[in-house]
Amino acid sequence: MSYVLLLWGIFFINGVVAKAVCPGPPQVEFASVHPEKRLYEPGEEVSYVCQSGYIYASGTRRAVCTNAGRWTSVTLRCKSVTCPFPPVPEFARIVFHLPRPGNVSIFGDVVRYACLPNYALIEHETVSCLANGNWSHIPECKDIRCPRPTGIENGFVSFNLDRLYHYMEKVSYGCMPNYVLDGPRESRCEKTGNWSIKPSCKAPCSISVKRAEVLYYGQRVKLQGMAERRIQHAEIMAFFCKDEEKKCGYPVPTQCMDGVLRIPECFKEYGRFSALFTTEASSMKQCDTVNSQQ
Repeated sequence: MSYVLLLWGIFFINGVVAKAVCPGPPQVEFASVHPEKRLYEPGEEVSYVCQSGYIYASGTRRAVCTNAGRWTSVTLRCKSVTCPFPPVPEFARIVFHLPRPGNVSIFGDVVRYACLPNYALIEHETVSCLANGNWSHIPECKDIRCPRPTGIENGFVSFNLDRLYHYMEKVSYGCMPNYVLDGPRESRCEKTGNWSIKPSCKAPCSISVKRAEVLYYGQRVKLQGMAERRIQHAEIMAFFCKDEEKKCGYPVPTQCMDGVLRIPECFKEYGRFSALFTTEASSMKQCDTVNSQQ
């Protein structure tokens, strides 16, 4: 059904002539109309108001519904609010700005800032031209310094000079022999004046078992043949356990976690002489499936 039920029509019902009506008034870019209805009677008037962020430029602001069911001409034009050239804070630079005639910006335009090296941008990096003709906010570039970084247990800081460090400067960490670095190798001076998260050094694990054949990096290794009975943090070693019912052996992995290596409860260590009379789990045929519990 047409939006306008009847733009123009004359018909007679009991000798009465029906009046023409007007549809919704013409749309004007960046403007709103008041009052807003579906149909208007002849003689009704509407007014136009420029939307937020736009101001009157030229033309008529009113329109009238005529007896012919048409609106009088609307010539209103709304233009964007303008903002002056964005200010450049100390120690900052503009990295994005859309230039316009007259060296101005219009409503909705965005400017992006960045700070000079060693300076930190406080608040947001982008600002917008607002409906009131001002910029949303102006960021600040601060000279941020971090104190000399502290060391880590069982580790060290490379080139740790006794001075203040600038924003975004980095230092590197390392660990003593046999310790494993856990976390980021580098720490960075942040805009808070503090260092980002430091790593830690995880301890190796001593192997309390003296005599056994184990799986280490997929290879069978005899502990009694290892120069040092220890593995590093996060490394995995598997000890062999027996399934007495099936008469077979199966490997049970365990992982070194910061100096702690838990030997599987199902593992049994045999002495040099007792091994002559007992078949160790590592020497038995391998179980097809493992149903035994540690």
